[in-house]
Amino acid sequence: MAYDLEEQEKLDALRAWWDRYGTLCVVLVFVVVAAIVGWRGWQWYQQHKATQAMGYFEALEGAAGQQGEDAVARIKAASGTLRQDFPDSGYTSRGVLIAAKALESRSDIDGAREQLEWLTRHGKDASLQPLARLRLAGVLLEQKQYDQALAQLNNPPASFTGLYADRRGDILVAQGKTAEAKAEWESAIKALGLDPIAQIIQLKIDALGGA
Repeated sequence: MAYDLEEQEKLDALRAWWDRYGTLCVVLVFVVVAAIVGWRGWQWYQQHKATQAMGYFEALEGAAGQQGEDAVARIKAASGTLRQDFPDSGYTSRGVLIAAKALESRSDIDGAREQLEWLTRHGKDASLQPLARLRLAGVLLEQKQYDQALAQLNNPPASFTGLYADRRGDILVAQGKTAEAKAEWESAIKALGLDPIAQIIQLKIDALGGA
């Protein structure tokens, strides 16, 4: 009888504990399960987005290697989708650079400029920003937008100091500022050191002296 009473007391205590904390336990279990399911769902969604972005990037690459008006339309369509639907993807910044180069090679300077302006303002890959600014300066130079081109070349990172100085020289000589252009090119040669590009810049200086 004592044993039965002891068991009954334990059962009563368990019921009392459950009445007090049971709902809380159920809620906690639900929250944990929901968090696990949600995290796995988020991982799947991110992977799905990355796969989609890769598909558009590959389509852009393929179109960039082709010729014709259809290729230009596909380049712009793929780049537009990447920028609108996948702005945070690593594929997007690289894709926009490819699109800009492909459009510039097809003499679509306005199209190339639009791509590069988006990249300098919205691109998420910081490592590509200096290159995007350098190329945008070149496109603006072609359009004779000299002040805007020079504005892209302020505060270069150390690894781009020489290239930015070279591009500033190109812009200045186009403005007829030959002395300033020569100074920029000399600065570029000093920054580039033994880089083969320095030899090309020296040819610019020599040609300027001859002129």
